[in-house]
Amino acid sequence: MHGNNSLRLPLAVIKQVTMSVINNTVIKKFASAFLLLALVSCAPTSNSPNASAAAQPTTSASTDVQKTTVLEGLERPWSIAWLPDGAMLITERPGRLRIVRKGVLDPTPITGVPEVFAVNQGGLMEVSLHPSFAENRFVYLTYSHGTNEANRTRVARATFDGKALRDLKVIFEVNQAKSSGQHFGSRIIWLPDNTMLVAIGDGGNPPVQLDGDLIRKQAQNLRSRLGKIVRLNDDGSIPKDNPFVGRTNADPAIWSYGHRNIQGLAFDAATRRVWSTEHGARGGDELNLAEAGKNYGWPIVTYSQEYSGGEISKERSRPGMVDPKVFWTPSPAPSGLAFYNGDKVPEWKGKLFSGELVSRDVRRIDLDEKGNVKGQQTISIGQRVRDVRQGPDGFLYVLTDEQNGQLIRLQPSS
Repeated sequence: MHGNNSLRLPLAVIKQVTMSVINNTVIKKFASAFLLLALVSCAPTSNSPNASAAAQPTTSASTDVQKTTVLEGLERPWSIAWLPDGAMLITERPGRLRIVRKGVLDPTPITGVPEVFAVNQGGLMEVSLHPSFAENRFVYLTYSHGTNEANRTRVARATFDGKALRDLKVIFEVNQAKSSGQHFGSRIIWLPDNTMLVAIGDGGNPPVQLDGDLIRKQAQNLRSRLGKIVRLNDDGSIPKDNPFVGRTNADPAIWSYGHRNIQGLAFDAATRRVWSTEHGARGGDELNLAEAGKNYGWPIVTYSQEYSGGEISKERSRPGMVDPKVFWTPSPAPSGLAFYNGDKVPEWKGKLFSGELVSRDVRRIDLDEKGNVKGQQTISIGQRVRDVRQGPDGFLYVLTDEQNGQLIRLQPSS
């Protein structure tokens, strides 16, 4: 995460100098232009100047995309997964797993879902199917568990019989209980070897603490699972080739670290690249190319600002820490992430689609062969977007994070 090292005058000084010469009638007509230029030069950039992707303007693609509401009546939906027969499983953050058959939402939730801590950002989050679901019927859930004083992210596996989850078992959990209802993560993606990556949040914002210090610092603690992507076998055990296996004072489940709160994970099967989007605080949301064993810097290096004002860190980059491919200020609040690899829409192939909660849209991110960002376009949704997925029909589907949440299909207008 590189910063701009050019000299910048304090904004207050620029204003004072500018206004002191305003009374000069010759200079007066140029003063506004000077002040505007100064303001622009002092503003934080929205992309890292030294990252492999140069800053690109964001344009609107809304006129090229048809948006069709497929379903509504979902309460704060979080994640979607398609069954082999075309039915859909959808999580609702308050703690329900719903099934949609032939476009109709079953009014009766799936039974057998674990009890969740559904407070603030907590609740039932990801639903994911085992790559061999047709044979083993394994469904995986991520959720927050516990109380406001002691809670953690968990991963559970169960067998789905078409109506209920059976034999549910917690196969992984964060190894430290935390307080408050913030920053649980949590997404799952599957790798070609049938191991899974699970994103875990850093635990929360100040003043939330753990062991006498700000909890967000756990993202740099290799003994902690907070602020990490972990890699697991399908039964929750630790793969023997994880990057920190055998290392003293490191949790062997960890795959990458230095993350704040990842809510978007996507896998490009052609290049075997893993992409992640994570929330900053005030600004500094990131798109990262995630790799095994790497440190992504949080909170030592960041473009985020404290919610209360001021810098979290003066560092934007440090040797041994990975720069984001792009960062966004102000924060769009990225959520679900999909890498489009279908043939139905050729112009979308090889592009990332990121849902965004605050900006209430879907961002299309164009990549070059090396994984650098070439351009960005937004597709306006008008609601908080929680998840984006490629459906089996080759179109994109969006879940909106609303009390009356919707499932929306995106396809080219033509």
